[in-house]
This record gives sequence, structure tokens and C-alpha cells, in this order.
Amino acid sequence: MPLVRLEPAALPSRWEVRVPGSKSLTNRALLLAGVADGCSTVENGLVAEDTTVMLDAIQALGARVDSDDADEWRITGIGGPPTGGGRIWCDMAGTAARFLVPMVAAGSGSFAIDAHPQLRRRPLGPLLDALRQQGAVIEPADRDHDGIPLTVVADGLRGGLLEVDGSISSQFISGLLMAAVLGRSDLQLRFTSVVSRPYLELTRATMAAFGASIELTRDGAEVSVGGYRAADYAVEPDASTASYFLALAAATGTTCRIPGLDRTTSGQGDLELVRFLEAMGCTANQSGALELSGPRVLGGIEVDMGNSSDVFMTLACLAPFASGPTTIEGVHHARVKESDRVAATAENLRRLGIRIEEGTDSLRIYPGTPRPARLPTYDDHRIAMAFSVLGARSSIALEHPEVVNKSCPSFFELWRAVGPTVAFEAR
Repeated sequence: MPLVRLEPAALPSRWEVRVPGSKSLTNRALLLAGVADGCSTVENGLVAEDTTVMLDAIQALGARVDSDDADEWRITGIGGPPTGGGRIWCDMAGTAARFLVPMVAAGSGSFAIDAHPQLRRRPLGPLLDALRQQGAVIEPADRDHDGIPLTVVADGLRGGLLEVDGSISSQFISGLLMAAVLGRSDLQLRFTSVVSRPYLELTRATMAAFGASIELTRDGAEVSVGGYRAADYAVEPDASTASYFLALAAATGTTCRIPGLDRTTSGQGDLELVRFLEAMGCTANQSGALELSGPRVLGGIEVDMGNSSDVFMTLACLAPFASGPTTIEGVHHARVKESDRVAATAENLRRLGIRIEEGTDSLRIYPGTPRPARLPTYDDHRIAMAFSVLGARSSIALEHPEVVNKSCPSFFELWRAVGPTVAFEAR
């Protein structure tokens, strides 16, 4: 079993890291370029397992992809909804599955969609119900089967009024919004609940960049049918990946600088973490790049991370170094991600000797000194990267470090470059 060992090491007082492009924005842009009319350019995109899945999928739907640089693609779109049917493999990419299923439903033909067992376990029920209401035929027809594998027998989406439950994932709503532009008539979407709401603004902004008309309100959205036009789209750095480096600065009392990431203009909800780090005593500023400095002593806080649940683990792994307890709430939907992230985070912190109280949608983490430990990563890239933060102050080993390939293949190289000791072992 492969391992990576992380050991404490002195960091420079000031350091810089260039993190790869946003996975969320890359996959939105690739999909819309794939169905747009004309040739688009997507620059600074993330090159990782999840985005490779989307690139393969849009080519399976008929788009042409050319590239001279690894993170820049020229995409000739199919100019409308997918037709003809086919097979699509989503591997472990949740964004790909939740965006592609509604997009093919807007087209015509029979589309068979399958994935890795990890993604098969993740529910799609509210999304499939919404598509059935829009006229799509989903096989198997058994409503108890609420995930992949499935086949979409598509004959277009009818539009009109639709209610959808977004309490499991905002990706369901994002997928419906992007597909609705290619429907038969305008869509009036009403949310009965929604988590990680800032991702809907990312969707709206990306759709607008490709020429779509959408109005996003507090409890719904209105989408006008039409189509997507080609665009030149530049992907900004990934705020979720940046979170681990920001936490590293917070844990070590150093200053981290992340070029290209602007908390004042970015729509990435995970930048909410910066505000929480400031509440713990960090200092942040924006002067051409995002800079964050860790304090001499971190303080404990109480926060609701329902809008930034992808980085609640980052905060949880920083919390043991605080002077008081930290309570994180609003993360029930993180139990149905790549892993049950609430349970996985709690279990790994216990393995490190940290006192923790686990609730249905919350964690309370008490101050403590992490003891050396070997930790599972639960087939979850974010567990691996978040627990690397603890390696700044304690000796830890992470199993299956290759899980970071899902969203940041260069993570441990970047981690080593800024100062921590990183050693790979084959066991």
C-alpha cells in the first residue's frame, strides 16, 4: 500500500504557491463549450482525473478538443443538445455525473451512464425526479434506484415550472440550470432547499460567459431557452485547493501568497474560509494576490459551513492547534460526498488523539497535540489534502496519497515546495 509521510519542518516566514485552476469552473466551462456553437478556448483549466472525465465525455457527445498546452483547450462544440445516444463513463467525478445526466436529457437518443463504485453510492434521486417531471425517461424506472448506473432515454426537456430539492447537493440544481437553456421552453425553477448555494452563482456566471440568459433569485431561478455561443474562458485558481495552503500558513504563523485568487471578485464559496481564519486570529489582505498570515496563537470559533462544506475538513484539521474548542455546523450533506466526510474526519482526528464530538451535521473539536499516526484517506482526495495540514505540526502517514489525483495531482509536490517534509513509500 502506498504511503506518504509528512514531517514538521520550518517554513520561510513568507512564501508563495500557485494552485491549479478551479475544478468546479473547469468542468462547467468544458461542458458548456462542448454544447456551444463555435470554437471556444478554455485557459488555465485544471488537469486532473475529474476534468479528464469531462473532456472524454464531451468528445463522446461529438465535441472536438484540441490542445497545445496541458491546461488550455480549444473546443469545437456540437452547437446544441446532444443527439444520437452513446455511452458515458463518469469514473468518480460527481460534477461530471450531475451535469451530464441533465444535459443528455435535453437531447435525443439513449445515453448509458456508468461510474466507479464510489460514485455509484452517491444518490441522484432529486435530480432524476426532476428530469422525469421534465419528460425524460430514466431506466431502470424503479424509483428506489436513485443513482448510477442508469440510462437516459432523451427526447428533450419541456421547461415550465419545476420544484427541486437541493438539500443533498447544489450540483443537482446547477445541472438542471445548464441543461434548461437547451430545453423546449423557458424554465421556472423553484428550490425547496439548497446547500452550498454559492456554487449556483458560479453556474450562473459561467452560463453568462457562454451567452445564456438566467436570473437567479433567493429561492429559485428563471432560465430562457436559446443556446450557448463559443467563448474564451479563463479559469481562476481553485479556492478549495488553496484552502490547505492557507491553513498551513495559519498553523505555522507564516504568510502565504496565492497569485490569481481574489476574494473580492471571486464567486467561489470556499473562500468563505478566509473569513473564518480571520476570526481565528489570522490577517488577510488582497494586493494583487490573496495573502494570509497566521497569528502567534489561534483562537477557537463556532461557524456554520453549509455554504463551504468542501473545506470544513480544512478548518477541522486546523482546530486542534487553537486555544479553545471549535464547532463546525451545517455539514450534514458532506456525509454523501466521496466519503462520509463528517465521520471520516472525526475518526481520523480520534486516531491522532484529538478529543472530538460528532453530531449529525456538526463537529466540535478540542485543542490538543496530535500524536504520530497512520491515517486512511477513505478514497477521498479532500481527506488526504486536509489532513496534510496536521503534518505541519506532527508526524503523520497518509495511505493512498494518489487519491489527490482527482482534483490536484501536483498537491504533494506543491506541499513539499513550500517547506514541509514529504516522503513517499511503497508498502
